[in-house]
Amino acid sequence: MSTVHRSPDSRSRPIAIDLFAGAGGLSLGFEQAGFDVVAAVEYDPVHAATHLFNLPSCEVLCRDVANLSAETLLQAARAGFRKLHPRRQWPGQVDAIIGGPPCQGFSAGGKREEDDSRNQLLLHFVRLVEEVRPRALCLENVAGLLETRFDRVREEAFGRLRAAGYRLSGDESPLNCLDFGVPQSRRRVVILGILEAPAPTLVTVDYRPSVEDAFEGLPSPLKYATLLQSDEVKLDEDDIRRRQCIRNSYARQLAGLDPLSDDKSRLRRWDPAIITGARRTVHTEATIARFAATAPGSVEPKSRLYRLPSHGPSRTLRAGTGSERGAHTSPRPIHPEEDRVITVREAARLHGYPDWFRFHTTNWHGHRQIGNSVPPPLARAAAHALLVALQRRPMRLRAAVPLGEVSLLHLSRKEAQPIFNALTSEIPKARARKTVEAVTVA
Repeated sequence: MSTVHRSPDSRSRPIAIDLFAGAGGLSLGFEQAGFDVVAAVEYDPVHAATHLFNLPSCEVLCRDVANLSAETLLQAARAGFRKLHPRRQWPGQVDAIIGGPPCQGFSAGGKREEDDSRNQLLLHFVRLVEEVRPRALCLENVAGLLETRFDRVREEAFGRLRAAGYRLSGDESPLNCLDFGVPQSRRRVVILGILEAPAPTLVTVDYRPSVEDAFEGLPSPLKYATLLQSDEVKLDEDDIRRRQCIRNSYARQLAGLDPLSDDKSRLRRWDPAIITGARRTVHTEATIARFAATAPGSVEPKSRLYRLPSHGPSRTLRAGTGSERGAHTSPRPIHPEEDRVITVREAARLHGYPDWFRFHTTNWHGHRQIGNSVPPPLARAAAHALLVALQRRPMRLRAAVPLGEVSLLHLSRKEAQPIFNALTSEIPKARARKTVEAVTVA
């Protein structure tokens, strides 16, 4: 299947499809840059529901990309376009396919197996690019993708993209999210491709926020008993005042006090007096004592949990494993000042998510969604590079839009599956969950 490319209006918003979309970090960054992400594909119903909540006008397919045809993908793209632009005609083309194929087979946090079946999903990304032929592509993955042991699958993937006419950049060395304004050391590979134009390049930033910057204005969850049973609570007057008095630009933007530079996303309607993603984690007295004895920037010996420094970046936030791989809870960093692990909202701040963006209400799903996602500031930088290559300057949007139904964030996999008519044969199979000793969740 091919797409006829026509010269677009330079001010119109380019159309993107997100594969392996997760909770929506890549989608959000591209929206912020000025893309309309009209369709997203995610095989886990829980993550698909979270994506739908945060980007309710996007057409979400809960499907396995390996079984997805280009025709079905384009049908979803047209449906999503109609939701965003009910009075406009489908332009007949896709400007970008973006996505981060599951990286556990390439990741230092996994077993790095050359024959891991998930590595083949990279080639399904390539297959859909070949069939849909968007003007551009963005492929994100872990630094391990460039290791020599993965030469065969990587060279096949990149060779096929080049044979299809795409000029690629980013395939020589990984980059670090620190260089894109994320307060987290996170090495990633970002491959950008473009048809009939020079290969795009990402632009780094000079500002490097710290953990302390990221957490400024967030309340201590320990003062709210409600957060033992819920992930959200209305802030008291003191915490509302602290939030309004945030000083650093990074946290002010995520808190919605200042706009992002050149933000072209759809403004969301939300209540900043309510903190979300703040469910408390209950520790034993012995665990709390061990945390108290752990210096910032060091590892607590028994749990092997890392204590965040205040005046520097976080280490890489990890996702653990999905329920199909034993459901191992990823180690959550210890807060730099309080003797507890960080909340989902604090992890979201370290990843560059705005405070209106919500995750599943359980700690296990919420932290996994963040750890698996692309930090929105990195996604935004990639999107800006593609816009330059495409010679597009999309218009800024002014109208605020609502978020989705909050019930989407409470669903189990079994409850979320029928919402998307997801096939049982395509969603991950659950196995027993294993948790870290020090982070027993209430």
